[in-house]
Amino acid sequence: MKQAWLALYNKNADLILNGHRHHYERFAPQTALGVADPARGIREIIVGTGGKETGDRPPVSFLSTSEAWNADTFGVLEVSLLPDSYAWEFRPEAAGGSFTDSGATACH
Repeated sequence: MKQAWLALYNKNADLILNGHRHHYERFAPQTALGVADPARGIREIIVGTGGKETGDRPPVSFLSTSEAWNADTFGVLEVSLLPDSYAWEFRPEAAGGSFTDSGATACH
């Protein structure tokens, strides 16, 4: 996947969404090698919270760019794409947990 990330980074991508894991995790903008890059980096959000189960164990150590992590709340991620920015809001299911996460940032 490093080559795909590098290609997207070189084209100034702003956001990558993934959903293969059974948790929620949001990363700060980063390079293809996972180094923080607030000026040009790509934000990644993993949203694996809408399937049969959640419950991934927390990693032994988080990556330095990890900004939010949760594995016990089902929910969805709402993303708003605007001409010069984007915003995100994690919404827990009505009967479920209380974890939320939201933010907005300008595009490159």
